[in-house]
Amino acid sequence: MPMDRPPETPGLALFDFDGTLTVRETFADFMRAATPSWRRYLGGLWFGPMYAGYKAGWVSGSRIRAEVVRFGFRGLPANALRAAGGAFARNVLPTRLDMRMMQRLDDHRRRGDVVAVVSGALDVYLQPWCAQHGLPVICSRLQVVDRLVTGRYEGAQCVGEEKARRVRAAWDLSSFGEIHAYGDTAEDHAMLALAHRAYFRGRLMGAAGARTI
Repeated sequence: MPMDRPPETPGLALFDFDGTLTVRETFADFMRAATPSWRRYLGGLWFGPMYAGYKAGWVSGSRIRAEVVRFGFRGLPANALRAAGGAFARNVLPTRLDMRMMQRLDDHRRRGDVVAVVSGALDVYLQPWCAQHGLPVICSRLQVVDRLVTGRYEGAQCVGEEKARRVRAAWDLSSFGEIHAYGDTAEDHAMLALAHRAYFRGRLMGAAGARTI
């Protein structure tokens, strides 16, 4: 669907990353790429029941991510993890992109909108990817103390209400002519609620005859 005529006042376009700009979640791919092999092996045994609970809807995505990050990354040198994140952004993420949604992002840029990525994904790989594309990013940040990753997040995971809170902190939303938001899971609903036009899994929400972009 083509974009509407450029507005007189620039708009704001907010994009989730995993499952929205990509064809699938990237968190597990990065964990496999950056976690030491012995931790991957033990983690597969330890987290099997929790993962089954997640697939069944009994365990939240934010909880399992926090546990996996703590187990996989605690005590690792921050520089090594950032290097792994940079390599992942250069070599893996380009193969995971949904080109239809990347085109949508570029359409917003062409009409002069402010475009940003707002994601629960980890800063060590999402920040370098966004830097490559010239995009501001709001995302989950890993805590570092004395140059070591603690296995915890710096602040809250950037999901659910935290996404909306950080967006409101970053921009005066009343200054934009129109706000667009794109997401694919319940963790995006609070951000989508900020938008005049909210798209969930490619479909415009809250309108009769919802259409796919």
